[in-house]
Amino acid sequence: MIERKKYLDALIRRQWNHRIKVITGIRRCGKSTLLFELFREYLLSSGVSENNIISLALDDDLNEKYRDPHCLSAYVRELASDPAQKYYVLIDEIQFAISKEELRQKDQPVRLYSVLNGFLRLKNIDVYVTGSNSKMLSKDISTEFRGRGDEVKVYPLSFREFYEACGQDKMDAYNEYSMYGGMPYLFTLDRDEDKYQYLSNLFEEIYFKDIEERYSIALPGVLRELTSDLCSSIGSLTNANKISRTLQSVKHMKVDSETISLYLNYLTESFLFSEAVRYDIKGKKYFDYPSKYYCTDIGLRNVRLGLRQQEETHIMENLIYNELIVRGCHVDVGVIPIVEKNQEGKREQKNCEIDFIAARGSKRYYIQSALNMDDPQKEKTEIRPLSAVKDSFKKIIVSKSYGKSWTDEAGILRINIIDFLLDENSLER
Repeated sequence: MIERKKYLDALIRRQWNHRIKVITGIRRCGKSTLLFELFREYLLSSGVSENNIISLALDDDLNEKYRDPHCLSAYVRELASDPAQKYYVLIDEIQFAISKEELRQKDQPVRLYSVLNGFLRLKNIDVYVTGSNSKMLSKDISTEFRGRGDEVKVYPLSFREFYEACGQDKMDAYNEYSMYGGMPYLFTLDRDEDKYQYLSNLFEEIYFKDIEERYSIALPGVLRELTSDLCSSIGSLTNANKISRTLQSVKHMKVDSETISLYLNYLTESFLFSEAVRYDIKGKKYFDYPSKYYCTDIGLRNVRLGLRQQEETHIMENLIYNELIVRGCHVDVGVIPIVEKNQEGKREQKNCEIDFIAARGSKRYYIQSALNMDDPQKEKTEIRPLSAVKDSFKKIIVSKSYGKSWTDEAGILRINIIDFLLDENSLER
C-alpha cells in the first residue's frame, strides 16, 4: 500500500478538534484508502476498538438508504449511543446524501449540513467525511458548517510519492508519470493497454456519469467535447466565449457561452480541472478573462486525447502547476508590462507572461516553466519578464535541460524539473 504520509498526518493532527473533517478530491485519487485503510489502521494501532469505528460508504448501492440524511443520522446515533465511549465516524462520498432537488433549490437549506452540524453536538463522536464535489462540500465548509468544517484536500500521487513507490530510476519514473499520471490504482496494472483502459473508463463510468446524473446535463456531447478541448489546450488562455465559438465552428455544435461557463464550473467543482487566473503584477489586480485550465492528473489528460498530443512543454507545465497546488500554494498566471523599442525604434508596451505566481502564506514565487534552455533566444524570453518584476520575491526557472541547480548572478534559481518535483523544499533552495 502506498503511504500517503502528508494526508495521514493531516488527519491525525485534526483528531477531536470539534470540527467536521472534510476530505475532498477527485474520485479515485485515494480518499477512501486514506480514510478506510490508512487512517483506520492508525486508529486500531493506537488502541481504538473495532466497535468504536463506524464506517459507511455512501457510493455503495447496499448503503443507498443511508443517503437519506435522516436515516444516516439515526444510523450513526444508534451505533454511538453509549455516552461513555468515544467513536470515530468515517463516511465516504458524502455528496450522495445531497439530492438533486436540493442542488436545484439554491436558496433552500441542505438537510445533510444540519445532520453533520448535529453530529458536532455529540461530544463522544469524531466525524470524518470524504467528498468529490467542491460545490457541495469545499465551497460550503466555511458557511454551511458555520466555521466548524476542516478541509483536507487530497490529490493524485505527486511525483515524489510515485517515485518512492515505483522502484524505477528517476528518468524512467518521470517518463512513466508524465504519460500515465498518479492515480493510485495504476500500481496494480502492468500493461500499458490496461492503464490506458482504466483511465479512459474513469471518464465514462465515473466522472461524466457523476456530473450528468448530478446536474441533469442536457448536452452530454458538449460536456465531452469541452473536456477534450481543455485537455488539448492546457497552458493556453481560453474562456467560455472562445470555447463556444470553437465548438460551433469546428465541431458544428450549437452551444452558447452561458452553457459552456456552467459546464466549466461542473468540471472544476468535480476536481477534474483547476483554473489559473491572470494577475496584473504591476497593477495588482486580476483580469476577468481569459484564464488557463490545468488537468488535476496528467494521465487522465493524455488518455482523453488518445496519447496523441504529447507536447512535453505543456505536460511539464501542468506537472509544475499540480505540484505547486499539492504544496498548498495559491497559483495565478502572472502578467507584467514591459516597454521596449520596436523595429522602427519607437517605444511600445507589451504584456509579458510569467507562467506561475505561487503564493504560500506571506511568501511569493515567480516561476517559469521552460523545457529547454539551451537556446540563447529562449533564455532571453524566459528571463525578460522575471527581470521586469522589481519586488524581492524569489524568481525560479524550472527546466529539463539543467543538469544541476544553481542561483545565477541575478538571483534567479535555475532547477531541473525532476529535482524540483522530488524536493518538497525546492522553492526554498
